[in-house]
Amino acid sequence: MYKERKIDADLSEWAKRSSHKTLLLRGARQVGKTMAVRHLGEQFDTFIEINFDKQKAFHALFEGDLDAHVIAQRIANMVGKRVQAGKTLLFFDEIQSCPNAILSLRFFYEDFPELHVVAAGSLLEFALAELPTFGVGRIQSLFMFPMSFEEFLMATGRKGLIDEYRNASPARPLHEAIHRMLVQQFRNFIMIGGLPEVVCKWDETGDYLQCQELQDQLILSYEDDFAKYKKKANPVLLRQVLRSAALQITNKFVYSQASSEKASKVRESLELLIQAGLLLPVTRTTANGFPLGSGADYTYQKILVFDSGILLRLLNMSLDSIQHITEEILTASETDLVNKGKICEMVAGLEIRKNMPFTMRHELFYWVREEKNSQAEVDYLEPYNARILPIEIKAETQGGMKSLWAFMREKNLEYALRCSLENFGQFDYTDKLSDNAVRHVDIIPLYAIAQMPMMQR
Repeated sequence: MYKERKIDADLSEWAKRSSHKTLLLRGARQVGKTMAVRHLGEQFDTFIEINFDKQKAFHALFEGDLDAHVIAQRIANMVGKRVQAGKTLLFFDEIQSCPNAILSLRFFYEDFPELHVVAAGSLLEFALAELPTFGVGRIQSLFMFPMSFEEFLMATGRKGLIDEYRNASPARPLHEAIHRMLVQQFRNFIMIGGLPEVVCKWDETGDYLQCQELQDQLILSYEDDFAKYKKKANPVLLRQVLRSAALQITNKFVYSQASSEKASKVRESLELLIQAGLLLPVTRTTANGFPLGSGADYTYQKILVFDSGILLRLLNMSLDSIQHITEEILTASETDLVNKGKICEMVAGLEIRKNMPFTMRHELFYWVREEKNSQAEVDYLEPYNARILPIEIKAETQGGMKSLWAFMREKNLEYALRCSLENFGQFDYTDKLSDNAVRHVDIIPLYAIAQMPMMQR
């Protein structure tokens, strides 16, 4: 049974446009790309799916001239279905296995724009980097990730809880009983993660152990993929870097902790894992203006693992046992869970990214000052209303947010967000070190990151 995804709305909108580009769906393996396109195919009279990994015979259709009409007719003859503009959805899956098929996408837009064509793949970034040209301006990309917490709630039959927090705000907190239910579901989400197959297993069985077995199998499949990177990097080093990233989450990534290999080799492996979608960087920025990337230092990054469930299994493989982490996630007080662990900070970053538009390659940034006796760090920064919006992942009291006050003072900001496992709320802070300037902070629960102001633009 298909589990609803937020990207479905974007896909449907694309399908209904009278003028549309060829669509390229990008993201890591097992995030749900194929199922989303198959679901979209239900809106068409005819759905044709070609998997270039499994159906090697179709590669030959893309040799020689890449005339879209000719290719479409050959496909129709091979599958025994008519290819009709406006009535057929043509889906090229695992398209990275057939570089000529990737090159053909631009010609489908130029020569046969009436036909709906979607392509997807898991290692696309590597294939695109090796092509001499790509259809810039002729191909629309959508970026897909594991399920967000909202999608997790929808998949497990708890849409009513989404309606509850969508109607809440910092000025109007949730009923405490509803808040407690959402906190418990968020704990489950941290353990399970957002990979659709794992979420379905959780919905069917409610058994953590069965979900963990499935996650272990998925990690093995990701590592099997590393052999496909062999021309670019050592698969053993890729495994080492992936596990080290899990151990170093939300800290500045230190190459020497990952491997005794040269830093340049470790850096290359790290970049490959980022391109594959298994890791996401959070880049240090001076935050002196927009875009935030203009002040970025890309040699100074924190690394997030793309899914919290996979992170926990990677940690278990590296540490032999993570029973104490599991107990903390499931039973620790909300304050302890947020303050003592790095997992909530990572999940917050992932949720920010998942709730951004699927059409953009959104970067995550943070700010850090490392002056002697004056260290400070703000977890995430986002643009909002032509100003920088600092976001702190904290569960501490107002007086425990020295880094945030220092940043707001330095950048002359009046508004910030605190994201925690508290209920919605708000407070004002009088900064005595800055002429009694008043700083306003809204509190958004971690489970309601989709309700953050910059998400509502």
